[in-house]
Amino acid sequence: MKNLHTLTCSNKKILLSILDDLQMQIEITENPFQLNMEDFFLMAARINKKRSFLFVSKLLGKHLPIQPNRGLLTGFLLAARYEEIKTNQPSAQKEALLAYYHHDVALFSDRPYLEAAVSSPVIIGFAETATSLGHSFYQAFKHATYFHTTREIVNEAASIISFEEEHSHATSHRCYVAEEMLKNEREVILVDDELTTGKTAINIIRDIQGKFPRKLYTVVSILDWRSEEDHKKMLELEKELHIKIHFVSLLKGQFTLHNGHVEFKENHFTHMQNSSVPQVEHLELTEFIGNRLVPYTSKTLSMEENNLHYLADTGRFGIESHQTDDAWMKKAGHHLTLRRTGKKTLVIGTGEFMYIPMKIASYMGENIWYQSSTRSPIYPNKKAHYGAKTAYRFPNPEDGDIPHYLYNIKQGSYDDVFIIFERKIDNKKLAPLLQQLNRANFKKINIVYCNGREQ
Repeated sequence: MKNLHTLTCSNKKILLSILDDLQMQIEITENPFQLNMEDFFLMAARINKKRSFLFVSKLLGKHLPIQPNRGLLTGFLLAARYEEIKTNQPSAQKEALLAYYHHDVALFSDRPYLEAAVSSPVIIGFAETATSLGHSFYQAFKHATYFHTTREIVNEAASIISFEEEHSHATSHRCYVAEEMLKNEREVILVDDELTTGKTAINIIRDIQGKFPRKLYTVVSILDWRSEEDHKKMLELEKELHIKIHFVSLLKGQFTLHNGHVEFKENHFTHMQNSSVPQVEHLELTEFIGNRLVPYTSKTLSMEENNLHYLADTGRFGIESHQTDDAWMKKAGHHLTLRRTGKKTLVIGTGEFMYIPMKIASYMGENIWYQSSTRSPIYPNKKAHYGAKTAYRFPNPEDGDIPHYLYNIKQGSYDDVFIIFERKIDNKKLAPLLQQLNRANFKKINIVYCNGREQ
């Protein structure tokens, strides 16, 4: 627990320092795969009046850089735990998955193994943080449907369900999939990175049940921190709606926040002096893997000027029983490997666009690290135990009205960086991001577009 900056530890109750007088006491009640506690998270302070803290995941590839296969494997560990709860038997894949986790995650391959006899669910990943986690979880199923919620407004599409994430900095979720994906009685599995109160899950279950009723739901998360009162609310929801809700997590417990006020200083985002301006190269995947190999949708972002389409393989508009063919991602990864200029490389996904960049990164060779930009405002602090030691702020290149952030990019840590966008971005809109990245002393910055031309 050293990396969690333990202040006191007795009777499974652990008091963690976050920032100033802000402290978190946690009590672990379940750790089914006996994973090391320090593997899960660091703590940080959020710049958010609704919730002043954040469990900064070491498994997601969002705020902290990870090996890409670590993120892919996390989805499979959750699937194995789901299998155990579903069948009331140990998962046959458990030992193999844990061997990858503890010894050589680079050898892990996310090929589906769960048969329809176990489950053929509808899986929903929560934007923005769990879009990749939900997709990785889905990859374990041979027969399933997957889509993720989105905060974006899409032309030619109506949201069939909508719900609120009340504590978030961006509360509204939309779901742009065909009604047929939910117009059935299949189990719905909701995937998020953590459960703190369960209110978001309650909100989406209410909306789904009102429009597409069914009997069974499962809520999957890496962390489950619900209180006794929160558990009671779920039981009340089950009785009210005449449904059953299962819960799956890799770590379960409860927490108590102490002295929840933090004074944030102005101009707290990272300002570094770079010794040189790195080379910047723009790459369009279609130029070297072919336009026909990459599948697109007919939909475009409502504010999009150049009418570039979304990728079909993100899950934003739904994926049915592994229609995803990652051959193009593998080909892209192998090509980008040839563009590397050093020994240590960072790959960055953008906002909700997490899974495909992570998957491409997994094919880019050794010493690759992956993380994503985010909407989440976190206060940076350089203390060793803290979860956001550096922070860059810039307008989202795809929507300048939305601030985006990148955390924990230490100056001089990487030789080069590949930032992967779903669609081509105007150079002027990229400028603020590039100005921030210049401070990290990369030798080369690669801007990669999965779709760089109108279809």
